[in-house]
Amino acid sequence: MGTAQRRAREKSEIRRRILDAARDIVKREGFGALTVRKIADAIEYAPGTLYLYFENRDAIARELSFDGFRKLLDAFAPAMRIADPLSRLEATGRAYVGFGMEHPETYRLIFMEDPQLTTAVFEAAGDDPGQRAYHALLDPLEALKESGRLHRDADVQALADTFWA
Repeated sequence: MGTAQRRAREKSEIRRRILDAARDIVKREGFGALTVRKIADAIEYAPGTLYLYFENRDAIARELSFDGFRKLLDAFAPAMRIADPLSRLEATGRAYVGFGMEHPETYRLIFMEDPQLTTAVFEAAGDDPGQRAYHALLDPLEALKESGRLHRDADVQALADTFWA
C-alpha cells in the first residue's frame, strides 16, 4: 500500500474516532456539552489536532446531524420507492416513527438538541441529507396536490412542516 493511501486511511480513521467520541458525548450530555477539548480528551489527542480534521466544534456537530439524517434516509428508502404518493406518505410516516422508536438517541440528536444545526441542515445547498429527508415528506404532498387529491389551496409546505413536527 502506498504512503498516500495509508495517510488517507489514517485520516479517515481519526475522523471516525472524533465523530464517534463526539456522538457519545452528545448522547450522554447533549450538544451543549460538546467541546473540542472533551472530544480530544476522549480520543487522547491534543485539542489542536482536531482542527486538522474539522474547522470547529460546530462542523463536528453538523457532521453528526448529517450522519443522523443519512440514517433516517436509509429508514425512508423502502417507502420512497412506493409510486402512489398517499401510500408513500403513509409509509414514510410509519418509517419516521419507527426510526424514532428504534434509534431514540439518533432521533434526539437530529431533532431535539441544537435547533441551529437542524436549521442549518435545511438551509444548506447541495446533497444535504436533511433536505432529502424533508423532501421525503414534501414531495408526496406536492404530488397529491398536483393530482387533485389534496385541495388546490393547500399549503404543502405547512403540511410538510406539521407532518415533520
